[in-house]
Amino acid sequence: MTTVRYGYATVPGGQVHYAEQGIGPAVLLLHQTPRSLDEFRELQPSLAGDHRVLALDMPGFGNSTPLPAPQRIEDYAHGVLAALDALGVDRTAVLGHHTGGVVAVELAAAAPERVTAVVLSSTPWADAGYRASHVDGPGVDDAAREPGGGHLLTWWEQRRPHYPEAATALLDRFVRDALAPGVDPREGHLACARYEMERRIGEVRAPVLLLGGSDDPFALPALASLERNLTAAAVVERAVIDGGTVALMEDKAEEVAAVVLPFLRRSAD
Repeated sequence: MTTVRYGYATVPGGQVHYAEQGIGPAVLLLHQTPRSLDEFRELQPSLAGDHRVLALDMPGFGNSTPLPAPQRIEDYAHGVLAALDALGVDRTAVLGHHTGGVVAVELAAAAPERVTAVVLSSTPWADAGYRASHVDGPGVDDAAREPGGGHLLTWWEQRRPHYPEAATALLDRFVRDALAPGVDPREGHLACARYEMERRIGEVRAPVLLLGGSDDPFALPALASLERNLTAAAVVERAVIDGGTVALMEDKAEEVAAVVLPFLRRSAD
């Protein structure tokens, strides 16, 4: 197994933290809110056998430079493209999970010549209805910080029903990322709710794999709307992983790799 290499890419306004593993065609991994590249700890090695796999802390998350609010999906995508430039990556496949999937849509629409394939994992359909549903807040990772630390338990309880049973270690990793300096756990969700996906998704031309977890109530219902609106994509495939939850990348990494790798090979033909 190849070694994971960590580093920082200098971009306008700061730095983007990344983990790199393997050699071959590039694959970019973009995490959900408010996670970090740690979300792909289990998946990255499974993809790195014949790919150069880059997992990023998106701008505003993890160890990357914080972003001021209000944050936008376009801000994340701009920072990711700058990081790819700094790392010498001209063309790449992109896998985005939840918020990372929304960023992947924007990347593929904004720079179609650079995106060879797209995996939209548990990606919300961020249309007018989605925006309206977030007017009062995201409903998850949403708590006022208090001196007694009650916000930590609130975050935990908001997430716990949507994680696998006995997922204490996974929730520990989520809380650690939510507490990263400069990270507002709400803000990535609100960035999705500021994004007009219905205006951009029709500009995605690359092959697309829509990936969902059967037990992810936030994202699974969006698969049909995403597929219906990917009108310019070269091909649209769909796969649902049985038992997959919000923690799909960590909990079902082998199953994810078993679906993603063949799709990447087909897209390269």
